[in-house]
Amino acid sequence: MANKDLTKDVLNTVKNRTGKTVTPKDIQKLASGVNPSTMQNEAQLRQLIKQVSSLVGVNVSEQTIKDIVNAVKSSKLDANNMQQLMSAMLGKK
Repeated sequence: MANKDLTKDVLNTVKNRTGKTVTPKDIQKLASGVNPSTMQNEAQLRQLIKQVSSLVGVNVSEQTIKDIVNAVKSSKLDANNMQQLMSAMLGKK
C-alpha cells in the first residue's frame, strides 16, 4: 500500500509542478530501461533526464542537467531502492 501512495504522490507532484499529467504507464515505460548502473553512467543518466523532461514538457538547461548528474552520482542513496530515491526527491523522511 505504501508503494501505491508513493506513486500517487510522485504523479501529483509532477502534475502540480509542471501542469502535465503523467500516468503510471508512462513512468513504467521509462523505468523499464533503468537499472542501477544507469544512475552512475553519465551518458545514460543524461538520456534519462532528457526523456523525463520530454515526458513532462519542461525544458532543462545544460547546467541543470549537470547539477542533476552530479547530485545523483554523488548521492549516498541505494540505486536499487527506488522508493528511497523517490522519497528523497519528494523531500519525505
